[in-house]
Amino acid sequence: MKTYYTHLLFVLAFLVAPMFASAQDEHFIYGRITMVDSKTYEGPIRWGKEEVYWNDIFNAAKTRNENLRQLTSDQRRDLDDRQYYHRHDGNGYNGWSRWANSFGWNWDDDNNYDKDYVHQFACQFGEIKTVKPQGSKWVDITLQNGTKLELNGDGYNDVGLDIRVIDRELGEVEIYWNRIEKIEFINTPSKLNNRFGKPLYGTVESFGVKLTGYIQWDHDERLSIDKLDGDSDDGDLSIEFDKIASITRVGSRCRVQLKSGREIYMEGSNDVNRENRGVIVMNKDMAAIDIPWSEFDKITFEEKTPGALVSYDQFKNQKELSATVKTFGGDSYSGRLVFDLDEEFDFELLQGKDHDLEYTTPFRNVKKIKTYNDMRCEVELKNGQKLMLSDGQDVNERNQGVLVFVSGKGDPQYVPWDKVSEIEFR
Repeated sequence: MKTYYTHLLFVLAFLVAPMFASAQDEHFIYGRITMVDSKTYEGPIRWGKEEVYWNDIFNAAKTRNENLRQLTSDQRRDLDDRQYYHRHDGNGYNGWSRWANSFGWNWDDDNNYDKDYVHQFACQFGEIKTVKPQGSKWVDITLQNGTKLELNGDGYNDVGLDIRVIDRELGEVEIYWNRIEKIEFINTPSKLNNRFGKPLYGTVESFGVKLTGYIQWDHDERLSIDKLDGDSDDGDLSIEFDKIASITRVGSRCRVQLKSGREIYMEGSNDVNRENRGVIVMNKDMAAIDIPWSEFDKITFEEKTPGALVSYDQFKNQKELSATVKTFGGDSYSGRLVFDLDEEFDFELLQGKDHDLEYTTPFRNVKKIKTYNDMRCEVELKNGQKLMLSDGQDVNERNQGVLVFVSGKGDPQYVPWDKVSEIEFR
């Protein structure tokens, strides 16, 4: 009997192993690109030289904020006062600005006051259904739930750049942005015949904290084919990450250990000195944990990954935010939520810093937010993890407050951020 069960387990392992192996590629961005002359290319996509995963973040700017219409004139005036005060580091108004604002002109020394209320748009690539360029600085996107957005890419490198695709017949093609009619994202095959490289996966050490996940080095390199650039004592080097076992920060340079055991000291470029923008760790709960260079100690790369980070299908259930908001005065309001007068959906991103590490997560992962004065928040995730976040508009005094559309009532309830005690998401 023991021999029978041993044989059965062996057969099951033989059958199941390929199933796990075949799912390794589903986290890569995949789609069909239609050109202005109707030619098409289909395959894995790399956005410029950076984003390649569904978990990677697409950035642009919204063009307007319709939620301002929900505020009364008094609420808007009070919010204008707070926004101006915080924009100028607590120095308050100058005389001209205060006089002009008393007439509702929203004037400040930048002569562009309302720009404070038009926010950045950021979501993970998996949330997007189609991308349609509208010139070099504008783009129309449709999300998986059908929501359509007109976005401005000025100042963001995700709009206007060339796109690379590994076409099924032609191989890798670099496609000019101004030739693209539409990009349609579709489910990634479980096993790709060709891809841009293997994911970088490992553990980052930062002042005693260890964070494990998929890696972005210098906010840029994230694949085995990407290269670490720098100077050695003997000359310039450009090493593929696939050959690297670990990188350790040593003063103003790095000690790079190769998988062969060879050690090299590198300096002189933003990959390996203080100009490095930081190391990002991604996992299923966090779109990004950004470790600044000053906090980085060491990274150890691992050969094996735990499987696909997340597939395109896992982003399709996009919902409006819904929560119960409690105030310091004892009031409670439940209903559809607009957070920071801007975020309305569970795919939008909450950002803030815990000490010097910056955390970014979709609202769908957030269970509860408790405020401590208006400078910081305790954010509890649905997985039980708790973070004390500050130094970001979502979680400090720059937050513009929340709207709660209470069921059965006409106008929404506006709660300024300094009145919010707790938000429990539903």
